[in-house]
Amino acid sequence: MERERFLSETFGSQDLLWDAPDILRFDKDSRELVGAQLHWPEESAPAEEAARLPLTPPVRPGGLRADEARDFRQERCTVLCRTPGDAVLTCLRDLDVLNEPLEARIGIAPDVALLVQHGAVVGWSLSDPARYLTTGYTDPDPDPPAAATRRLLTECLDLVTTPVVEDVADGEPAALARLRAADTALHDQREDRHRADVLLQLIATYMEDYGNP
Repeated sequence: MERERFLSETFGSQDLLWDAPDILRFDKDSRELVGAQLHWPEESAPAEEAARLPLTPPVRPGGLRADEARDFRQERCTVLCRTPGDAVLTCLRDLDVLNEPLEARIGIAPDVALLVQHGAVVGWSLSDPARYLTTGYTDPDPDPPAAATRRLLTECLDLVTTPVVEDVADGEPAALARLRAADTALHDQREDRHRADVLLQLIATYMEDYGNP
Protein backbone atom coordinates (compact mmCIF):
# COMPACT_ATOMS: atom_id res chain seq x y z
CA MET A 1 0.00 0.00 0.00
CA GLU A 2 2.84 2.41 0.81
CA ARG A 3 4.48 1.65 -2.54
CA GLU A 4 1.25 2.25 -4.47
CA ARG A 5 0.71 5.53 -2.64
CA PHE A 6 4.32 6.53 -3.38
CA LEU A 7 3.85 5.86 -7.10
CA SER A 8 0.62 7.87 -7.19
CA GLU A 9 2.33 10.88 -5.58
CA THR A 10 5.38 10.86 -7.88
CA PHE A 11 6.23 10.73 -11.59
CA GLY A 12 9.01 9.30 -13.73
CA SER A 13 10.03 5.81 -14.85
CA GLN A 14 8.27 2.80 -13.34
CA ASP A 15 7.73 -0.89 -14.01
CA LEU A 16 4.62 -1.91 -15.94
CA LEU A 17 3.11 -5.23 -16.99
CA TRP A 18 5.68 -7.16 -19.06
CA ASP A 19 8.16 -4.30 -18.67
CA ALA A 20 10.75 -3.77 -15.92
CA PRO A 21 12.94 -0.72 -16.59
CA ASP A 22 14.98 1.02 -13.94
CA ILE A 23 12.76 3.13 -11.69
CA LEU A 24 13.47 6.80 -11.01
CA ARG A 25 10.67 8.71 -9.24
CA PHE A 26 10.36 12.45 -8.73
CA ASP A 27 8.15 14.44 -6.36
CA LYS A 28 5.26 16.06 -8.23
CA ASP A 29 5.60 19.39 -6.46
CA SER A 30 9.37 19.93 -6.12
CA ARG A 31 10.34 17.71 -9.09
CA GLU A 32 13.24 16.43 -6.91
CA LEU A 33 14.38 12.79 -7.17
CA VAL A 34 12.84 10.92 -4.23
CA GLY A 35 13.25 7.23 -5.12
CA ALA A 36 15.21 4.82 -7.30
CA GLN A 37 15.20 1.10 -8.00
CA LEU A 38 18.13 0.01 -10.15
CA HIS A 39 18.70 -3.45 -11.63
CA TRP A 40 22.13 -5.00 -12.05
CA PRO A 41 22.78 -7.02 -15.23
CA GLU A 42 23.90 -10.63 -15.43
CA GLU A 43 26.58 -9.88 -18.03
CA SER A 44 29.90 -9.05 -16.41
CA ALA A 45 32.44 -7.06 -18.41
CA PRO A 46 35.85 -8.69 -18.94
CA ALA A 47 38.48 -7.41 -16.51
CA GLU A 48 40.36 -5.57 -19.26
CA GLU A 49 37.19 -3.70 -20.23
CA ALA A 50 36.25 -2.91 -16.62
CA ALA A 51 39.75 -1.48 -16.12
CA ARG A 52 38.92 1.20 -18.70
CA LEU A 53 36.22 2.68 -16.49
CA PRO A 54 37.27 6.27 -15.78
CA LEU A 55 37.83 7.31 -12.18
CA THR A 56 36.91 10.91 -12.88
CA PRO A 57 35.03 13.10 -12.43
CA PRO A 58 34.53 12.68 -8.68
CA VAL A 59 31.06 12.13 -7.27
CA ARG A 60 29.14 15.36 -6.81
CA PRO A 61 26.43 14.98 -4.13
CA GLY A 62 23.18 16.77 -4.74
CA GLY A 63 20.57 14.57 -6.41
CA LEU A 64 18.46 15.36 -9.48
CA ARG A 65 15.62 17.71 -10.36
CA ALA A 66 13.39 17.04 -13.35
CA ASP A 67 12.93 19.79 -15.93
CA GLU A 68 9.23 18.97 -16.21
CA ALA A 69 6.70 16.68 -14.55
CA ARG A 70 6.21 13.85 -17.03
CA ASP A 71 6.62 10.10 -17.11
CA PHE A 72 9.41 8.45 -19.10
CA ARG A 73 11.18 5.10 -19.48
CA GLN A 74 14.68 4.57 -18.03
CA GLU A 75 16.47 1.73 -19.81
CA ARG A 76 18.18 -0.86 -17.65
CA CYS A 77 21.95 -1.22 -17.80
CA THR A 78 23.28 -4.21 -19.71
CA VAL A 79 26.81 -4.75 -18.39
CA LEU A 80 28.36 -4.95 -14.92
CA CYS A 81 31.89 -3.67 -14.27
CA ARG A 82 33.52 -5.07 -11.15
CA THR A 83 36.60 -4.01 -9.22
CA PRO A 84 38.93 -6.36 -7.26
CA GLY A 85 37.12 -7.48 -4.13
CA ASP A 86 33.94 -5.86 -5.47
CA ALA A 87 34.57 -2.67 -3.53
CA VAL A 88 32.58 -0.84 -6.23
CA LEU A 89 29.97 -2.19 -8.63
CA THR A 90 29.34 -0.12 -11.75
CA CYS A 91 26.53 -0.86 -14.19
CA LEU A 92 26.63 0.66 -17.68
CA ARG A 93 24.15 1.08 -20.51
CA ASP A 94 26.72 -0.69 -22.72
CA LEU A 95 30.48 -0.90 -23.15
CA ASP A 96 30.44 1.98 -25.64
CA VAL A 97 30.18 4.26 -22.60
CA LEU A 98 33.86 3.50 -21.93
CA ASN A 99 34.92 5.06 -25.23
CA GLU A 100 34.35 8.63 -24.03
CA PRO A 101 34.81 10.49 -20.73
CA LEU A 102 31.96 10.89 -18.27
CA GLU A 103 30.52 14.34 -17.79
CA ALA A 104 29.44 13.83 -14.18
CA ARG A 105 28.89 11.43 -11.33
CA ILE A 106 25.84 12.59 -9.39
CA GLY A 107 25.43 11.27 -5.86
CA ILE A 108 21.78 10.44 -5.16
CA ALA A 109 22.24 8.49 -1.90
CA PRO A 110 25.13 7.35 0.32
CA ASP A 111 27.58 5.46 -1.92
CA VAL A 112 25.18 5.56 -4.91
CA ALA A 113 25.90 7.70 -7.97
CA LEU A 114 24.39 8.11 -11.42
CA LEU A 115 26.83 8.38 -14.34
CA VAL A 116 26.13 11.05 -16.94
CA GLN A 117 27.44 11.26 -20.50
CA HIS A 118 26.18 13.61 -23.23
CA GLY A 119 23.48 14.83 -20.87
CA ALA A 120 21.99 11.36 -20.33
CA VAL A 121 22.19 8.85 -17.48
CA VAL A 122 24.32 6.00 -18.87
CA GLY A 123 24.93 3.99 -15.71
CA TRP A 124 25.21 3.95 -11.95
CA SER A 125 27.67 2.85 -9.29
CA LEU A 126 27.46 1.47 -5.77
CA SER A 127 30.43 1.64 -3.42
CA ASP A 128 30.90 -0.95 -0.66
CA PRO A 129 27.98 -3.10 -1.86
CA ALA A 130 28.44 -5.65 0.92
CA ARG A 131 27.37 -3.00 3.45
CA TYR A 132 24.01 -2.57 1.75
CA LEU A 133 22.96 -6.21 1.34
CA THR A 134 19.36 -6.46 2.51
CA THR A 135 15.92 -7.68 1.48
CA GLY A 136 13.35 -5.48 -0.20
CA TYR A 137 11.84 -2.68 1.91
CA THR A 138 14.23 -3.42 4.81
CA ASP A 139 16.95 -1.02 5.95
CA PRO A 140 20.50 -2.43 5.76
CA ASP A 141 22.20 -3.60 8.94
CA PRO A 142 23.98 -0.56 10.42
CA ASP A 143 26.94 -2.69 11.54
CA PRO A 144 29.82 -3.19 9.08
CA PRO A 145 29.74 -6.44 7.11
CA ALA A 146 31.89 -9.34 8.25
CA ALA A 147 35.00 -10.22 6.26
CA ALA A 148 33.39 -13.55 5.37
CA THR A 149 30.39 -11.72 3.92
CA ARG A 150 32.61 -9.63 1.67
CA ARG A 151 34.40 -12.74 0.39
CA LEU A 152 31.15 -14.59 -0.21
CA LEU A 153 29.58 -11.63 -1.99
CA THR A 154 32.41 -11.81 -4.54
CA GLU A 155 31.96 -15.56 -4.89
CA CYS A 156 28.19 -15.24 -5.33
CA LEU A 157 28.57 -12.48 -7.91
CA ASP A 158 30.98 -14.75 -9.80
CA LEU A 159 28.38 -17.51 -9.74
CA VAL A 160 25.46 -15.44 -11.02
CA THR A 161 27.23 -13.44 -13.75
CA THR A 162 29.03 -14.37 -16.92
CA PRO A 163 31.10 -16.34 -17.61
CA VAL A 164 30.72 -18.60 -14.53
CA VAL A 165 26.90 -18.60 -14.58
CA GLU A 166 27.07 -20.16 -18.05
CA ASP A 167 29.25 -22.96 -16.66
CA VAL A 168 26.73 -23.47 -13.84
CA ALA A 169 23.86 -23.73 -16.33
CA ASP A 170 25.91 -26.15 -18.47
CA GLY A 171 26.51 -28.38 -15.45
CA GLU A 172 30.29 -27.96 -15.40
CA PRO A 173 31.50 -29.92 -12.32
CA ALA A 174 33.91 -27.24 -11.10
CA ALA A 175 31.25 -24.52 -11.30
CA LEU A 176 28.67 -26.67 -9.53
CA ALA A 177 31.20 -27.47 -6.81
CA ARG A 178 31.73 -23.73 -6.26
CA LEU A 179 27.97 -23.18 -6.10
CA ARG A 180 27.48 -25.89 -3.49
CA ALA A 181 30.48 -24.70 -1.48
CA ALA A 182 29.13 -21.14 -1.39
CA ASP A 183 25.71 -22.38 -0.30
CA THR A 184 27.25 -24.45 2.50
CA ALA A 185 29.48 -21.60 3.67
CA LEU A 186 26.53 -19.20 3.81
CA HIS A 187 24.38 -21.66 5.74
CA ASP A 188 27.22 -22.26 8.20
CA GLN A 189 28.12 -18.60 8.69
CA ARG A 190 27.16 -17.56 12.22
CA GLU A 191 27.99 -13.86 12.09
CA ASP A 192 26.26 -11.29 9.92
CA ARG A 193 23.29 -13.63 9.46
CA HIS A 194 20.97 -11.16 7.76
CA ARG A 195 23.44 -10.43 4.96
CA ALA A 196 24.28 -14.14 4.65
CA ASP A 197 20.58 -14.88 4.18
CA VAL A 198 20.38 -12.25 1.45
CA LEU A 199 23.24 -13.93 -0.42
CA LEU A 200 21.52 -17.28 0.02
CA GLN A 201 18.49 -15.81 -1.72
CA LEU A 202 20.75 -14.58 -4.52
CA ILE A 203 21.93 -18.09 -5.37
CA ALA A 204 18.78 -19.96 -4.28
CA THR A 205 17.35 -20.39 -7.77
CA TYR A 206 20.67 -21.71 -9.08
CA MET A 207 20.92 -24.14 -6.18
CA GLU A 208 17.38 -25.34 -6.85
CA ASP A 209 17.90 -25.75 -10.58
CA TYR A 210 21.51 -26.98 -10.70
CA GLY A 211 23.03 -27.46 -7.27
CA ASN A 212 21.17 -30.46 -5.94
CA PRO A 213 22.39 -33.76 -7.37
